[in-house]
Amino acid sequence: MELVVHNLAIQRGGLTVLEGLSFGLASGEALVLRGPNGIGKTTLLRTLAGLQPAVDGTVDIPSESLTYAAHADGLKAVLTVRENLDFWAAIHGGADVSSAMRAMNLTELQDRRAANLSAGQKRRLGLARLLVTGRKVWVLDEPTVSLDAASVALFADVVRSHLSAGGMAILATHIELGLPEARVLDLTPFKAKTPLLATGNGFDEAFQ
Repeated sequence: MELVVHNLAIQRGGLTVLEGLSFGLASGEALVLRGPNGIGKTTLLRTLAGLQPAVDGTVDIPSESLTYAAHADGLKAVLTVRENLDFWAAIHGGADVSSAMRAMNLTELQDRRAANLSAGQKRRLGLARLLVTGRKVWVLDEPTVSLDAASVALFADVVRSHLSAGGMAILATHIELGLPEARVLDLTPFKAKTPLLATGNGFDEAFQ
């Protein structure tokens, strides 16, 4: 399997933020997105996940092979840790919930309701959900928010195992994950040109 992005242009709030973006990703590879705040990392990930249309260009990846995790953890507060994972596993075909809990150090919390978890525990549960989807392509927006150093290391191991099994991962993160094998894509060269606003005396820059 391969993910291919060709000449992509994307918008946020009606303004083009990135343009002319092309890259490819093969099975077993990870790509880390870099760039200053506001450059369009989240917008790009949402476009790859099919949550918003591109302005131009193409994204070639079967939608059923992809799962997206953003700042919201996608948890049902009244369900326990295990019940949350059982729910998602049932939707995606019944993956091994116990293994997912072990991978993200959740086994001792399996009977605790999601509403009673700390922010870091909720994040670990949200990431464990990736493991029960069975999807090959993980698209992740700041996945390590609220995680301590030990939990970041757990997550890095999970990603590495996913890659070893032929999966792929695209991540936007500001921290070092300990994945030296991951490629880095700096989005700065693909920042869209500054839009111009017509005035009576010519053209003035309207936006940065």
